Amino acid sequence: MKKFALNFALRGLVACSFGPIVLALIYIALHLGGVIDTLAVSEVATGILSISALAFICGGMTAIYQTEKLHIVTAIMLHGGVLYVAYLVTYLINNWLEDGLIPFLVFSGIFVVVYAIIWVIIYAINRKRIAKINAILKTKQEI
Repeated sequence: MKKFALNFALRGLVACSFGPIVLALIYIALHLGGVIDTLAVSEVATGILSISALAFICGGMTAIYQTEKLHIVTAIMLHGGVLYVAYLVTYLINNWLEDGLIPFLVFSGIFVVVYAIIWVIIYAINRKRIAKINAILKTKQEI
């Protein structure tokens, strides 16, 4: 557990450093899109702190895949669940999600679809990589 906590903290700190950069890009995009014109100091501070915390959690949660005791499906479900809650809380804190059932369902649907797409891509890449390694091993065994 101590190893996991240390790995979580190190990965989280690396990811955390990119949080304000991502937020700045989001604010620039919203400004260019005419969605926001000015921001209050409290909005900027809340945004920086919440996005930094979100980045820390997202980066740190990748350490779960280094835990050999967990089955991959369990690790994916834990990872996805923690990220879902972290994103939802971040959106609510920053008032980026309107009140109501429909916005909540849209947010949830988009999260699940994007998370699934990312995992399909990761699966395809790893499957291709494993096939390549197996082909190399097969040729080595034939020699």
